[in-house]
Amino acid sequence: MASVEEDFPRGGTAKKPTQSKTVVQRTEADNLFQSNEQAEAKKRKTGAKDDSKKLKKQRAGEKTEAGLTLNAPVKSVEILHAKNVKEGMLMLGCVKEVTDFEVTVSLPSGLQGFFSIKNICDSYTKMLSEQLESADTEDICSLPHLFYPGMVLRCVVVKLDVAKGGSLSIQLSINPKVVNKSLTSATLKTGMVLSGCVESVEDHGYIVDIGISATKAFLPKEAVKFKHNSPEELKVGQYLTSQVEEVKNNGRVAQLSIDATTVAQACAEPQHGWTLTNLLPGLLVNATIKAVTKHGLLLDFLSSFNGLVDFLHMEPEQASSYTKGVQVKARVLYIEPYTRLVGMSLRSHLIHLETGIDLVPAGGERIGDVVKDCKMTAIHHMSGAMLELPDKMLAFVHRNHMKESNEPANENRVFAQPEHTCRILDFSLMEQIHFATLRKSVIAKPFYRYHDLHAGQIVEGTVSVLLSHGMVVRLSDHIKGFVPRTHLSDIVLQDPEKKYFEGMKVKCRVLSVDTENKKLYLTRKKTLIESSLPLFLTYSDTRPGRVSHGYIVSIKDFGCIVRFYNTVKGLVPLGELSSEPIISPEGVFYVGQVLKAKVLQCNPEKEKMVLSFKAVVDKEIEEAPKPQFDCEVGKRLDAKVLKKSLNGLELVILPDEIRAVLPTVHLSDHVSNCPLLWESLQEGDIISNLICLSKNKQNLTLTKKPTVRWSLEEGVVAKDFSEIAVGIQLVGWIKNIMSYGVFVEFPYGLVGLAPKSAMTDKFLSDTTNAFQVGQTVMAKVTNLDEEKRRFLVTLKTSEVLSLQRDAQTRLINGLQERRAVTEMLAMKGNRDLCQQLAALSVGQKLKLTVDAVKDTGAVFKSDDLVGATILANKHHIIGVKLTEGQKVGAVILHVDMLSACVNVSILSKLMGKKKSLAEGLKYTAMVQYIDKDFAVISLDDTAQLTVIQTSGHLNEVFLSESEKLKVGMTLSAEVIDSSCQELKGLPLVSWERSVPKRQRTNSENQAGRGGHCFGEVLRGTVRSVKPTCIQVALEDGSSGSVHVSEVVEPAEVRLGSFPTSSVKMGSAVTTRVIGGREASSHRFLPFSHPKFRYTISELTLIPSKLNESVDLKPVTAKEKLSNYKVGEEITCFVSKFNPDRKSLEVTTDPGVTGTVELLALTADPKDVSHPEKLYKLGQAVRAKVVEASFTPHRFVLSLTGVHKLEKGSITLGMVTNIQPQTGLLVKLPFGGTGTVAVTDIADAYRPNPLAVYSKDQFISCYLLDNENDKWQLSLRPSRLNPEKAKPTKDPEVPSINKLKAGQIVRGYVKSVGEQGVFIRLSRSIIGRAELQHATKYFVKTHKVISEHLPPNTLLTTKILSIDKKEQFVNLSLLSVDTGKPDVLPESLGLTLRLVGEKKKQEKKSKKRPPSESEEQIPKKKKKESKKARADDNDSGVEVYFREEDKEDEGKPTGQVTPSASGPSRLQVTAGFSWDVGLSSLKPASAAQEEDSSDGEDQEGSTKPQKKSRHELEQEKKEAEKALVHREAELMDPNLRPQDAAAFERLLLASPNSSLLWLQYMAHHLQATQIEQARAVAERALKTISFREEQEKLNVWVALLNLENMYGTEESLKKVSERAVQFCEPMLVYQKLADIYAKSNKIKEAENLYKMMVKRFRQNKEVWLSYGTFLLQQGQSDAASGLLQRALKSLPTKESVDVIAKFAQLEFRYGDVERGRNMFDKVLTSYPKRTDLWSVFIDLMVKHGSQKEIRALFDRVIHLSVSVKKIKFFFKRYLEYEKKHGTPQSIQAVKEKAIEFVEAKGTEATK
Repeated sequence: MASVEEDFPRGGTAKKPTQSKTVVQRTEADNLFQSNEQAEAKKRKTGAKDDSKKLKKQRAGEKTEAGLTLNAPVKSVEILHAKNVKEGMLMLGCVKEVTDFEVTVSLPSGLQGFFSIKNICDSYTKMLSEQLESADTEDICSLPHLFYPGMVLRCVVVKLDVAKGGSLSIQLSINPKVVNKSLTSATLKTGMVLSGCVESVEDHGYIVDIGISATKAFLPKEAVKFKHNSPEELKVGQYLTSQVEEVKNNGRVAQLSIDATTVAQACAEPQHGWTLTNLLPGLLVNATIKAVTKHGLLLDFLSSFNGLVDFLHMEPEQASSYTKGVQVKARVLYIEPYTRLVGMSLRSHLIHLETGIDLVPAGGERIGDVVKDCKMTAIHHMSGAMLELPDKMLAFVHRNHMKESNEPANENRVFAQPEHTCRILDFSLMEQIHFATLRKSVIAKPFYRYHDLHAGQIVEGTVSVLLSHGMVVRLSDHIKGFVPRTHLSDIVLQDPEKKYFEGMKVKCRVLSVDTENKKLYLTRKKTLIESSLPLFLTYSDTRPGRVSHGYIVSIKDFGCIVRFYNTVKGLVPLGELSSEPIISPEGVFYVGQVLKAKVLQCNPEKEKMVLSFKAVVDKEIEEAPKPQFDCEVGKRLDAKVLKKSLNGLELVILPDEIRAVLPTVHLSDHVSNCPLLWESLQEGDIISNLICLSKNKQNLTLTKKPTVRWSLEEGVVAKDFSEIAVGIQLVGWIKNIMSYGVFVEFPYGLVGLAPKSAMTDKFLSDTTNAFQVGQTVMAKVTNLDEEKRRFLVTLKTSEVLSLQRDAQTRLINGLQERRAVTEMLAMKGNRDLCQQLAALSVGQKLKLTVDAVKDTGAVFKSDDLVGATILANKHHIIGVKLTEGQKVGAVILHVDMLSACVNVSILSKLMGKKKSLAEGLKYTAMVQYIDKDFAVISLDDTAQLTVIQTSGHLNEVFLSESEKLKVGMTLSAEVIDSSCQELKGLPLVSWERSVPKRQRTNSENQAGRGGHCFGEVLRGTVRSVKPTCIQVALEDGSSGSVHVSEVVEPAEVRLGSFPTSSVKMGSAVTTRVIGGREASSHRFLPFSHPKFRYTISELTLIPSKLNESVDLKPVTAKEKLSNYKVGEEITCFVSKFNPDRKSLEVTTDPGVTGTVELLALTADPKDVSHPEKLYKLGQAVRAKVVEASFTPHRFVLSLTGVHKLEKGSITLGMVTNIQPQTGLLVKLPFGGTGTVAVTDIADAYRPNPLAVYSKDQFISCYLLDNENDKWQLSLRPSRLNPEKAKPTKDPEVPSINKLKAGQIVRGYVKSVGEQGVFIRLSRSIIGRAELQHATKYFVKTHKVISEHLPPNTLLTTKILSIDKKEQFVNLSLLSVDTGKPDVLPESLGLTLRLVGEKKKQEKKSKKRPPSESEEQIPKKKKKESKKARADDNDSGVEVYFREEDKEDEGKPTGQVTPSASGPSRLQVTAGFSWDVGLSSLKPASAAQEEDSSDGEDQEGSTKPQKKSRHELEQEKKEAEKALVHREAELMDPNLRPQDAAAFERLLLASPNSSLLWLQYMAHHLQATQIEQARAVAERALKTISFREEQEKLNVWVALLNLENMYGTEESLKKVSERAVQFCEPMLVYQKLADIYAKSNKIKEAENLYKMMVKRFRQNKEVWLSYGTFLLQQGQSDAASGLLQRALKSLPTKESVDVIAKFAQLEFRYGDVERGRNMFDKVLTSYPKRTDLWSVFIDLMVKHGSQKEIRALFDRVIHLSVSVKKIKFFFKRYLEYEKKHGTPQSIQAVKEKAIEFVEAKGTEATK
């Protein structure tokens, strides 16, 4: 029975209870204890009566007929959820797993917790500490000795954490002091079952800690022996569940018993005095079923307590017997500390604990299994569902596992499904049931537990974290593996972080798995991952002779220890390391190295193995000759296709079954045939006539290229590098194409390089355009490097010989390959169409029906070729009118088997009767069809067709489309065989591009083909006369051309004449050969070998060269160019005008062409508008050489008479840019550039001088001077044309010496700054008008003037003074000086500055402090007449100051702009305004009269004059007035101080005011006292209290501003570093970034922001600030990238707001469309964020069109949000339409609102 003192701890007596009222008193006491916090509060605060009233009501409500029940029965029964677990909760648990430092405990409802080694009991923790300090760990009993799986114990939740994956981590304690903390010695009763831990071992027994400090519990040794039946003693810390046998001395001593059966079956009785406060889990109680529900039972136990039993803890066999009123035995599972909810179990394994708990279910271990065809037997909506597996075993699915984590719950739909697939997650020891999941994402995972992985398995995961000793890789939510540092790569990585980063996906191989300790070791070594050798997973996998990849784990003097997978390792003895003797293995091998190892000896039983590295190498050496023996390079072979891969075929050579490879590019010499052959070949096909090309250890490479095969069989091949010699010609193929050339591979694995210059005779800009990989080429060796074993080759067709018959052989081979493809496809094709197409051939005639006529050609159909596409392109239906359904005859041009397409022609000349061909005769051929490497041609009007190759030489290169053959092109073809069998009866021809005009006799053909030699004199007839050349038909039928420079003697050429016009068409001429031209490129060839013959001759008509006795010497272009000298004047002829480059091409020689740039064509800008009209083609002109060089090839000329830019000359220029600050940027001839200052544009200045110029305008320029390769130019007419120029109104000012004080000059505004208006007087002289000399009006800031004086405003100024030493010119813009109106208009309403008498009076009352006056002179009376210009030196602002002119010049002054929260930025201007109303006040301490620097003031008499009585009285009154004013000034708290003393006085009163300190700093800055301002700031930082953080920050910001403006980078850096130490770093960095941005230091600001987003990545404001900055700079793309980074760095909950903010910034500074898209995406995902809708509407109203805004409103009013919010949007919609819409649109909105109200009904009208 609980004692009264325990129940009522606050004192007072109680009536002695009777037995029947025990429960009442106990429960009341319990209720008091439950609310003890309220009771204590009442004790402390007597006024808290409401609590006690509530308490009474609560108690009154708890009374029922049966008596007082404290824990009201629950409304529904559900299992214990993780969310309901609270700290302090008592639970019964079962040990699941024991490690050295931690015990994992299975808790009710499938939950899992753990307790650490320090949460067992105080005595055990104390013993651990003592023994660790003494370093003696022998007596420590580890956790596996104290606990065992299946052990049931009582525990308490001490801490709840969220694990990294988001799951709940429950930390437990079994410390008796925590578990039994509600028990006291007074409540201890005989028969109670308590948990405890052995505290100490005594002679006759054990002291057991049961958590009650006032009680000593003793366990006799006899009781232990009785239990264990062995002499083994209990250990300190051992957990026991014991029964109290006897209580002595009022509970101070208790004797315990630990008999398993007795303890397990001991019931808790009412007389034990259990209350809800001290009720413990694990207690067995007699209970009565109070109610039976669908999901469980409600019990009544210990007379008045309510308990619940969920469906998992009802005994399945007895479920039907559970009815109301039945008596049952139940065990307490858990007690919730706050709700007093008691969970109970009726399961037999928990009722009869003495039998023990099964660790493995009856059906065996099934965790991780995926089970199909499961049926859902019952669903419990608040808990989960029961599944019946196919083997009738039951499993439980928690409600969270009935759906994916991100899906909404729909339990009824799941229940309705007939069958389910589940994965077994765990086996709950407490419920003895499997827990499963229906989540497809979990079921689909390849492995769920460490048991699912095995060594050698390839797995994929993501890098979790990089450590110094390795890398953690996460394979799934529950499985992570470790990659040791030596396994990060095949080699040891010095900087792994450069290769790996967090989140990176990686492929690994499992080295070993320790399932018990959950340890997984992986490797990232590529060799191990990709190894195809057998894996040694156990010693039984190893057999002598087997080879596998292993890695070295240790290097010893006696050899290397190599490890494989799991624990398999072996020794490689010293002698087996290498065939070479190795003394020190450390120098040869390294730990982590992967090598092949061969097993020599193996003993699996003893787990020992001897390996060898040497045997592996020897084996390879032995095996290598085998293929060589069977297959020599150059040997013909047959092979069978084993497998088709992307890049080739895998073959086996017959009959030896040796593996080989045939790359796709080696199927043919014709690149276009290779893919066709690959497509037609299938696995199992036999390929004949293959030849072995090269071999290595890995494989044999075969080829089917006929040319390569011929070279190997004929022996035209180098077998080794030693056989290569310069000049030999070899057949090879393109292996690789690089930017600097191509690598050519030859048989036997030799590779040479053809540099870019040696690839083709043509100019090559891009190597990828010339050849294709795999293309067959002829190569000639040009260079040999014996030492490095490298050689260079040339592929130029001019240097590589290729016989005519070679081309014919290649043609026949190519067509035979095509035929083979056709036959193979016909055989394999299962349709008749394939056979029909295979039977067709080129030239065959068909009867067709027109199907359709299109712009591109016609489509036909044929009854014989059903399913084929028959086409004729537009070239082949010219002149024939076709209609649908018309019957026509056609001739076949090409058949494509793969696409079942037939190309035909219906031209009559091809359909006519075939005429016979004469062999050896030449015919005009026309290209009819082109198919990649082949073309179909027709021969004259013979109606004969044949096939040719599109390239005549293996190495021929076509760089442009114009060089390739095209349909319709005419060729010259010579018949070799009129009916060639290999071509299926088609004629075999050779062809060339030049077409003869007539048929010739055989004898003529022989001569014609010979060509002409250099120097040969020939006769001919002029065929055509063009401006730049004359075409001559020579007597032998060949043609030649005469260049314009070879018509007239050079000395007789007249300027402007056209030499070719002197020759008439048809006239007979005598010519001489001086060279020839290439047939393909028409490039001039001056000479070659003396016997070389030209097919197209280059001729001369110059009489002096026609004399055969004169020995003509050929001159190359290189020699010709080297003869030209820069500046030389030469005669040349206009060739053509290039409109793209805007240049004129001129020619001096048949082989030399020069260019004249546009600016060097003429000096007159008027002529440049139509430069093509300046000169005519063929016209003779005189040009000066500007540049002549052969490498690089440059020949530049000038037609203006000058070849370089010289000072004082006039030239043509082109405006490239117009810059208000600089003037015009001009491009000049010969690569020069220059600038024209605004003062050098005209002799008479005009407003806005740059407006008349535009980009790309041509102008004449006078070259003034050259500085740093930039010319100073002038456009003044007085410079360009001095004779015709008008008198100069604004003369040039070359130097400051030409100016004098008092002079009136005009100039252009350069800029307006704090120091005044800067005016450009000439290109080198800039004058300054101080603000007080700029306007008669009083201005606060220079910005007022800068708004009215933009750059290049024309102003008239007067020179006030000139400082020649400092090169300063002081100007005045005042109307009194210039006679011009004031620079500021009257409309601004500015006040005039005080002048004359008013100024004098004001200055009498406002004295200047001595420190600010220029000179201290005695007070003097000044004549009024002399004060007219006393304000010349007035600054024009409210605070006046003077210093000596030299000191004041160019020095800035300071002003602070105060704000309500203190100054955020220090702004420095020319003056400093305190208060407009008190601007005229001067401190009284200034005794001297203000001194004026005006010269007129100085003329006054310096002698003191005697004052009259009236004047003295007047002066006295003025002094009194000043005194009164001064007193008022001192009394006025709003008046700002004017001197240092006043500041010091105010600072004594308010030392923490940052505003005062900043004003004090500004006071110094206005007098340019930078150091004093710094000192004030430092004082402020020391003086202001450390609690005033904002005030201190204001001073730091001001100091940063100061250093930014007047300090150095170093000083700014130091201040910022200090500021960061004393203030919140983020605020300081933000302010500094703002300062940088405002002072246009963009780079510094960007660097600072980058640092900020790294350091404060969790702060949203930093990202937004950086985004604003980027968008203000116009960097929209960078801002988008920043947003993505921000979203990754910031918490997910911030994402929506951040995107919305960035979208707003896009609207404000960036791209409106992008901002709109961002808002759209966010609001699509979060449609209920009405705040964002509202912002979006505001922005769209401001930036969007009416259509977009209305569409947005229509979207918003249809949202599924509350009626109140929709009303708000309707209201806004209506307001918008009233403001911007029409009556109709307003009515439409009202109608929509009515519709909405009607739809919503009463809800919307409330």
